Amino acid sequence: MEQAGGRTNAVLAKLTVVGDLLLLQLTFLVLSAGIITLFPAAFALQRVLPEAISQERTGLMRLYFREFRWAFKRFWMSGFGLYVGGVMLAFGLAFWANSSGPVRIFALAILIPLTGMIIGLYLSGLAVLRDAGTDATMKTVFRQANLFLLRRSLAVAGGVVGLLTWFALASQVPTLLVIGSGLVPALIAYWLGGGQRRTESEEKDSGDVSI
Repeated sequence: MEQAGGRTNAVLAKLTVVGDLLLLQLTFLVLSAGIITLFPAAFALQRVLPEAISQERTGLMRLYFREFRWAFKRFWMSGFGLYVGGVMLAFGLAFWANSSGPVRIFALAILIPLTGMIIGLYLSGLAVLRDAGTDATMKTVFRQANLFLLRRSLAVAGGVVGLLTWFALASQVPTLLVIGSGLVPALIAYWLGGGQRRTESEEKDSGDVSI
């Protein structure tokens, strides 16, 4: 009986985590409807993801909105720049992929690796953002993301492949975008970062540069 009760509790705990993650995804979709709120919503999701998975804190949605306000105040302009740059890069890829001639090969040879590098840097930025201090800026996050990318280049490359594979599947099954447009990049970055957010004591003891 005790064993069966333990299994039931474990299943309920996992269902609670899944429910919280889906609730965060739904909130992300609503908040990201405005262009300038897209990346702040993604950054806030990244910062509360460890709490959603560990179930160590209550008031998850209150925490998410607090992190969103923080991210919006500090990163809305940079996020808008990322959005514009992403749209331009996607347009360039689509244009040259449907063009013809030798110039097409040259252009794609530049754009495809550039896209992979940008996605890898973005995932690295998400991975370091979860531990960023409240005084973090885009400059400090970008610097830490570059260092993270250099240290864990193979893992980040795997994350890029995984994310692109998921987007390829989502292009065929659009429902996947509703379920995981924010969660999938966040979970990949969470995995790249090694799981749980560091505690305050660990951050103080760490020799890494604080951001």
